[in-house]
Amino acid sequence: MRNKNNKHLGIEIEPELHAKLQYISKYEDRSMNGQILYLIRKCIREFEETNGEIK
Repeated sequence: MRNKNNKHLGIEIEPELHAKLQYISKYEDRSMNGQILYLIRKCIREFEETNGEIK
């Protein structure tokens, strides 16, 4: 069930990029949304490891 406290993010994506992300998502047994959240969390974690925690 959707958490009403979560923010919605709509993005436009090129068809080729969408297809490749969909392929990776299926390969890693994630939904497209789950894959995008995984990548965002990974990006934030790597940024904070280099630059310190974002408050």
